[in-house]
Amino acid sequence: MKRYKDNTKPWKGPYAPYDLVKEAFIAVCAVAAFAILLSILFSSPDDHSSTIKQWSTQKPADFVTSATTQLGGTSGTAEYGPPYNNNGEGTHVAFINPEKWIGVTHPIDTEKDFVLGPLESIPQNPELKAAVVTWKAAPEKTKKEWTANYAKGLEKASESGGQVTGVPPGNYGPVPVLMENLLKLAQSGGVDGALNASKQFFQTDYTKPLLFMADGGLLEERAHEQHLEGAPQWGMMNETGSYPGQVWLWLYSFWYQIEPFKTNENADLEIMMIMGILSLAFICIPVIPGVRTIPRKIPIYKLIWREHYAAGAAPPSPGSTPEAS
Repeated sequence: MKRYKDNTKPWKGPYAPYDLVKEAFIAVCAVAAFAILLSILFSSPDDHSSTIKQWSTQKPADFVTSATTQLGGTSGTAEYGPPYNNNGEGTHVAFINPEKWIGVTHPIDTEKDFVLGPLESIPQNPELKAAVVTWKAAPEKTKKEWTANYAKGLEKASESGGQVTGVPPGNYGPVPVLMENLLKLAQSGGVDGALNASKQFFQTDYTKPLLFMADGGLLEERAHEQHLEGAPQWGMMNETGSYPGQVWLWLYSFWYQIEPFKTNENADLEIMMIMGILSLAFICIPVIPGVRTIPRKIPIYKLIWREHYAAGAAPPSPGSTPEAS
């Protein structure tokens, strides 16, 4: 590499004292104050989290309908498959099925965990105890028939004073008694407590209550109010409300807006695979024949150094600086 002559002249001007520590302290304080101010003015709102108590109080019919499907094993969670149970295939693309490969890592029995478990915590209720015994003793086919009939009956029900009324008579078995007591327990906060029970000192796993609520209409309603459904504002890129989120997520959100991913239940895995392949291709550009030589075939560097070419100078070699005239 050619060495250039250092033409820097010695400084003969005055000197002034400079306190580097003081300057750094002032800079840190100023940036911190500015960051706090911006976070107060522009940060996304801290909305209260949804609870089963809130859901059962505001939308009792929706809660009971969802609880009925949990009891009968026909809810989205009950039929999802790994990592919660073995009742579904999970997300897969051809032979690629990571959920099946990993297996059930967070086992959830919706009948026991979401309904019977919380109900069995209620003391001194002979009617409820008899209903639970009747339910457990019934064949699976009969259980499915009871819950299916009750779910149809709930379609004609109404809400009054936080209760579900107007369910027509039918062959429901002990399901009405179970649902009536579960609704009361949920409205008191007991179901939240039962599903959030943990052996850990700090409760950080909210999977069960979230899955229970996700099978109902509460979370979907909140997502609609906060423009987080994915359309028309691509909710995956938004934070709460109209606050912008991570801009880089448009790379993923884009695929969800077009077919066949828009209506494909395996879209999550397919899009992650596509983005993985594209990311790997981007990383490997320097070693891909043909692609790595594009800068030589399209000499953009001549445009960047056009002044030197206009002056008849040779283009600088990598790692060097242009020679001063």
